[in-house]
Amino acid sequence: MKKTCTEHKVYINAYSAISSIGDDISTMFKNAINEDSDFLTLDDSIVKGSSFYFGKIKTELPQIQDFKYNLRCNRILLHCYNQIKDKIDNAIKKYGKNRVGVVIGTTNSGVDEYALSGDIDHSQIGNPAGFLHKYLGLEGYFSGVSTACTSGIKAFSTAQKLLENNICDAVIAGAVDALCKMPVFGFHSLEVLSDKPCLPFSQNRNGINIGEGGALFLVEKEASLDSSISILGIGESSDAYHCATPDPEGVQAAKAMEEALHRSRLKSTDINYINLHGTATITNDLMEANAVYKIFKSNVPVSSTKSQTGHCLGAAAAVETALCCAMLDEKINKHNNLLPHKFDGEYDDRLPVLSLVKYGQTADNIKYVMNNAFGFGGSNAVMILAKAE
Repeated sequence: MKKTCTEHKVYINAYSAISSIGDDISTMFKNAINEDSDFLTLDDSIVKGSSFYFGKIKTELPQIQDFKYNLRCNRILLHCYNQIKDKIDNAIKKYGKNRVGVVIGTTNSGVDEYALSGDIDHSQIGNPAGFLHKYLGLEGYFSGVSTACTSGIKAFSTAQKLLENNICDAVIAGAVDALCKMPVFGFHSLEVLSDKPCLPFSQNRNGINIGEGGALFLVEKEASLDSSISILGIGESSDAYHCATPDPEGVQAAKAMEEALHRSRLKSTDINYINLHGTATITNDLMEANAVYKIFKSNVPVSSTKSQTGHCLGAAAAVETALCCAMLDEKINKHNNLLPHKFDGEYDDRLPVLSLVKYGQTADNIKYVMNNAFGFGGSNAVMILAKAE
């Protein structure tokens, strides 16, 4: 019999996040379901002569004394750690410093700081993971993950393997990215930056709003006594289609969703909500609409939250995972709200019809939630979360 992730269930026992829509996950969720909220910022200081909308963190972040690690990415990460400090510290005391791992996804690390400092450590992908490992005085496994926009879910995939193979008893997993000139210039050269708040799946969509953010999770083999979120299954695939353009048919993206369902031992009809990758580029939304429709038709409520947070690049999937956890968390989501899809209401009729969540829409029961992430280079990752029983 093929081994599935349900044979080695792992649990999210604590989580935190920060983005343009709030400096903690409760605030983020509250703002995400509020139709009147708008947290994107028009900025003309990054690309000279042009104004674009960005998802900027406005919260004052903690300082880091160690020069090697004093990066905006790490300050975002430290902010997230401080929110769940007690639970992480208790896990370290419980398991020991050599049994708690760290896996952090990112794409930018400290590239902007490196341009000024010339310190090569500032540009290392593993810098955020190394920072948290050193800051907490840990002695076991740590690594950085960089697979473009799937980095956040790939961090969970690595964490799950570490727990399944008894390398760690707990893993501090997550992802972080700060606004950085290099990817902004790159997306500008591809002509996919939007000078308006982005409009995923609209016929008027014209590109992305880059954002910054971070999310951190304590993942363990056993559920906590209060509330936990189960990681039921993760599906991964690769397109091998094009370095920057997804396969329009979404064949491998659909396979990643099917693999996540298979590993979770669920049917497509079991899923109560899908958080779409939904970048608002012409090609991504076409691919994802085709992939989702292949499996779910128009039967599952879906939305993209990037029109509120911006596209947080390497942190995107982790930030969106935190929002999905909040949706499943009865302490935060007391009225069973689904995360709404914010756009101009003019759906692109060239795409298969998806069931986009409206503001104020609720569900009788939110039990199984899918989170999609699709990145440059054809990297696809999908994760299914559930309320822990």
